[in-house]
Amino acid sequence: MQPTATRPEDRQVVHIDMDCFYAAIEIRERPELAGRPVAVGGRPGGRGVLTTCNYEARKYGCRSAMPAFKALERCPHLVILPVRFDLYRAESARIRRILLGYTELVEPLSLDEAYLDVSHRATPAGALAGEIRDRIRAETGLTASAGVAPNKMLAKIASDWRKPDGQFEIRPAEVAAFMESLPVRKIWGVGGKTAERLGEMGVETCGQLQGIGVGELHRRFGKFGVTLWELCRGVDRRGVNPDRERKSLSNERTFGSDLADIDQGQRELAALVGELAGDLAAKHTDRAVRSVFVKVKFADFQQTTAEQRCPGPQGEVFEALLEEAWMRGGGKAVRLIGAGVRFAPRPPDGGGQQLELFG
Repeated sequence: MQPTATRPEDRQVVHIDMDCFYAAIEIRERPELAGRPVAVGGRPGGRGVLTTCNYEARKYGCRSAMPAFKALERCPHLVILPVRFDLYRAESARIRRILLGYTELVEPLSLDEAYLDVSHRATPAGALAGEIRDRIRAETGLTASAGVAPNKMLAKIASDWRKPDGQFEIRPAEVAAFMESLPVRKIWGVGGKTAERLGEMGVETCGQLQGIGVGELHRRFGKFGVTLWELCRGVDRRGVNPDRERKSLSNERTFGSDLADIDQGQRELAALVGELAGDLAAKHTDRAVRSVFVKVKFADFQQTTAEQRCPGPQGEVFEALLEEAWMRGGGKAVRLIGAGVRFAPRPPDGGGQQLELFG
């Protein structure tokens, strides 16, 4: 039986984020690589993109989702290793058992991170997070960072505050002051385009965003504007969901001026597909893609989606889908284009439980 649901204002949420997970495992398996810049992913000859890299590589500007050839230009002595998902999943299973020893309310995000709701525990959440990190190190030889806060958004932000191998806690009484100077880019759901639009409004911090009324935010951002009004105040009502499984991944762009030319649309789509491929490489390499889709919203706000079964984000398939969707508008200009993938359901292992810890 799972713990009783807790009121949002009483939650104690821990976000556990493994440090450079794939690279850390490879270095643990090959101690001679310690202290050297190491990346996982890519293919021989500098093709493909990096899945992750350690902090030594990041000092040279290498990062996840970066094309391997660019990483090698920045760090010619970078060690690039092939991915070994069987090994990473085995480590995930070990870490999962550790987390489930503290609460049944464990929500996976990806192969290297998860939320825990420990509100029902008598021990303070900060102490539990420290104990969890100690156990992960002792049992796997790997390090994890942790964030502790009253909700998921703040816990995830906090886990990045003292990386690597660190921990940071935001207590309820500290939320208001913490949010005042927090960059809006740190808010859950705010990507590059939204941050750019906020910047055009003169908004760089959550404190500045708090000065804009909910009606104005709704006018500019639709339903997400109402969510922004709460998030910039540190309010996140989402609960920790142990049954969560992401079904799709997508991105989209609303244009300042409507597009009347499909060639313009194809150029914008190519950029979106590139970003999508990077996101998949960075966080979702353990998921099988079932289909891809293109969303088009016309100038009159009517929208349509074209979809096709496909095992990955192939550019030519997206191009054909955009043509199909564009034609449905009968010559209308286009104000938004989106690109995405839908994941195949995870096959159960022998016992019906996912082998992976995260995802």
